[in-house]
Amino acid sequence: MAKHSSSIDLVYGLDDKPRFSVSVFAALQHVLASFIGIITPTLIVGGVLGLGSEVPYLVSMALIVSGIGTFIQARRIGPVGSGLLCVQGTSFAFLSSILAAGFIVKGNGGGPEEILSTIFGVCFLAAFVEIFLSRFIEKLRHIITPVVTGTIITLIGLSLIQVAMTDIAGGFGAPDMGAPVNLALAGLVLITIVIFNRFQVHMLRLSAVIIGLTLGFVAAWSIGKVDFSGLSELSLIAIPVPFKYGFSFDFAAFLPIAIIYVITALETTGDLTANSMVSKQPVDGPIYIRRIKAGVLADGVNSAIASSLNSLPMTTFSQNNGVIQLTGVASRHVALFIAAILALLGLFPIIGGVLQQMPKPVLGGATLIMFGTVAMAGVKIIAEAGLNRRNMLITAISIGMGLGVAGVPEVLSAMPDDIKNIIGSPLTIGALSAIFLNLLLPHHLDAAPHTAEAYEQEPAESGEASDENLAMTAATVSSVAK
Repeated sequence: MAKHSSSIDLVYGLDDKPRFSVSVFAALQHVLASFIGIITPTLIVGGVLGLGSEVPYLVSMALIVSGIGTFIQARRIGPVGSGLLCVQGTSFAFLSSILAAGFIVKGNGGGPEEILSTIFGVCFLAAFVEIFLSRFIEKLRHIITPVVTGTIITLIGLSLIQVAMTDIAGGFGAPDMGAPVNLALAGLVLITIVIFNRFQVHMLRLSAVIIGLTLGFVAAWSIGKVDFSGLSELSLIAIPVPFKYGFSFDFAAFLPIAIIYVITALETTGDLTANSMVSKQPVDGPIYIRRIKAGVLADGVNSAIASSLNSLPMTTFSQNNGVIQLTGVASRHVALFIAAILALLGLFPIIGGVLQQMPKPVLGGATLIMFGTVAMAGVKIIAEAGLNRRNMLITAISIGMGLGVAGVPEVLSAMPDDIKNIIGSPLTIGALSAIFLNLLLPHHLDAAPHTAEAYEQEPAESGEASDENLAMTAATVSSVAK
């Protein structure tokens, strides 16, 4: 894998210090590439769970903690941080389990503050799962294999498509549910993203979602579906307050989120591997392993910081690797400018207030593509793992279990409430099924000669062969879109 990095022309290497104008220009491109990814999960959670007036503050916190996380990941503080130019942002992978946690609290009569107290409390404690796993991340490939990861990622995407379709129709409880104007707005956004995604110009492809949402927002505003009257009530500055909404815990909400932290650890490994490649850094050997461990540790630490400052879990973004290739700037010093810009944007709640006014159909048109892409990324990982009998059996049962309890929740009606809340989540029961079957079913279940031979030739856990295997497996996992 290391040889591929030689084909990438870098103007500024990892430890170079570009002049101020170059750093600012490169930083702005990274911010544009990641901005929508940072704020969209918060907008979705806020809209679906009815968090209302809290959303502008939550968007501000998402931007501020992304700046903090990006600084820590690139700057390296002791053993924490990969030292690479990579952006930290809110992870889409947690959406399904976070929404499930919110609905548990809502079902018990909790309001916005109780919902956020539980979400941030659970996410904070679950972040220590990734912190713990970072110490031996290279061992996880025997348990969380690509077929397990692909199955879980596919379930994440499929379970969220219902949320996107509901937004396209107008949003939960909308009086004009399914109105033609809602479908037209969503269609405009969807078609715009598709068209710009087909352009050969890299920056236009990177900006496809931003352009689609902007056009949809302007169209909605022109027909009177956007109301800015409430912006005057927002505070001028958003100040981070640790655990502003309190700290609560619910085990039924904790388990699925903890499972996603395991997947995120592997996903981050893949993103850091790709970043090492485009930055012309080693992708095997002791330096690579130390960098990956430090990067995954930073991922967990940053998620704990995010939860304590009232934001959703974070991960290392993969789209910024493309910006490095585009600009030829891999200097980690640029990350300091990225962090400053993100934190500055987060200080002003009016940004979140404006974004909160984005009509649900406009947001749904974009998230339908995003969530569908997540599902297809999972399918791609499964396919690359090999569609043999063993893998197909694991995938079929796990996805069937997950979608089954989602479509017919009555199947668990006789279960105690605590058990029902845990395995009633399609993600939890699907993930546990995949992990259990992967450990239980023998690899020789598939009679295909090439598959048996592949397992016989599996490299040892130590040495460069193991490092390369980890890099290849992680890079496959990281193909999921954030």
